[in-house]
Amino acid sequence: MSARRRVAVALGACALLAACRSGDSLLQAGNDAPPASSTAPPPTAAPGETLAPTTTAPRATTTTTPLASLPPCPVDALDDVTQPVQITFWHAMSATNETALAQLTDEYNASQSKVRVRLENQGGYKQTLDKYVQSSQANRPHVVMLPEYTVQQMADSDSVIPIGACLEASGYDTSPLLERALRTYQTEGVQWSMPFNVSVPVLFFNASAFEEAGLDPADPPVSLEELRAAAQAIVDGPGNRVGIAFDSGVDSGGGWFIEQWFARAGVPYADNDNGRSAPATRVLYDGELGVELLSEVQSLILDGLAVTVGDNPGGQDALLKLADPQQPAVMTIATSAAIGTVKSVLDGGLIPGITSEQLGIGPMPGPGDVASAIVGGASLYIVADKGDAQAAAAWDFIQFLISAQSQSTWAAATGYIPISEDALELDPIRTTYATDPRFKVAYDQLLAGPSEATRLGPVIGPMLEVRTVTAGAVAAIFNGADVATALRDAAAQANALIAAYNARN
Repeated sequence: MSARRRVAVALGACALLAACRSGDSLLQAGNDAPPASSTAPPPTAAPGETLAPTTTAPRATTTTTPLASLPPCPVDALDDVTQPVQITFWHAMSATNETALAQLTDEYNASQSKVRVRLENQGGYKQTLDKYVQSSQANRPHVVMLPEYTVQQMADSDSVIPIGACLEASGYDTSPLLERALRTYQTEGVQWSMPFNVSVPVLFFNASAFEEAGLDPADPPVSLEELRAAAQAIVDGPGNRVGIAFDSGVDSGGGWFIEQWFARAGVPYADNDNGRSAPATRVLYDGELGVELLSEVQSLILDGLAVTVGDNPGGQDALLKLADPQQPAVMTIATSAAIGTVKSVLDGGLIPGITSEQLGIGPMPGPGDVASAIVGGASLYIVADKGDAQAAAAWDFIQFLISAQSQSTWAAATGYIPISEDALELDPIRTTYATDPRFKVAYDQLLAGPSEATRLGPVIGPMLEVRTVTAGAVAAIFNGADVATALRDAAAQANALIAAYNARN
């Protein structure tokens, strides 16, 4: 059992919110505040009995972890150094994003004489996490970039200095930082890491094909009902086109997008305030909202308005479907972090017949008519037990990366969302947002959502494994499987993974 869990103190209980019970479609729940759910304990199955899908969340258990019980952040340890402190930063950026990160790091190294940062690309988020888990503490870096699905795992690892300790020790003013970005990386009252490369899903579409189908590129679909109507217009329009390409990838259409839709509807994906007030014990996505959401998407595919490109292991298949010479899709959903790279590819003429001027960006369609999204991308952790000067150096570097100017530069180069509101007043992102509003869609979508637990997405110990199981169910649904059965079976597997993880921690 981790030290963090041993010092957790029970404070009480609070009820989660459940789905709208007005009789309207749950897909229209949107950003309406849902009423409190039943507080009855979860049912248990009798021998041979199959439980119906979960429709309500159990009463939450609330715990907090005292910051004083966690490793301190020695923010003043750089004051007396006499030679540069060397630190290593493991990251997962590639292409345009890696170039932008290298430029920021070079700028930091040249701006002062006390710290030298060496970048080490680990190839991707999963590769970074795998290497971190398999390494000894001595062989780990000083700073590591890890995605949002690792929050609980890193909190339980007893291997990091919580960013909250650095914020407190330095008196850092977080007021310019986006609250929703910060809260994404909080559990049990602790800020574990610092958001840096923040992204959300957005709608990519061919603006020229939109116009040819009689659609307005300046008014892309926001709700799922509008998405169906747009897809129908495209299929009925000129050319052999399909409305939208979906994928069932773990970190996209098969896993992450489901979390996005639940948060947008204000319905908990997992119990215990989505795992934020205490460790989650079970998922709730096999309830009414999950069945209705996946039934709607499945019907788009079965009706010939959408296609699935499968698991999308390289993260590009859905985007490449927009350039399919036989039957292109006009729309797809992908991370906003791809905007800069896609624009560069199109500007380079690598996709015949499509230019960056034809690239349309809109909010991710989902339940309701208010376009909001939860944080994706990754955050920065300071690794513990690497030396006081090294920890202070890591904190100094992180402060540089989240400064208004750095975030302005980073967002303009990549399509990531600046986490500092002050960044919007500085070039280059000020000019980029003014002259190319496509880059601002993601920022506006993130700000549209409130910051309560049901709107922030889940924190689950084996989150990646849960996403993997969920993605398998989504893939089956896209290929015609019964929606309720597939989600119920996936939820049972997910709950077994969570129970096993919690027993180990």
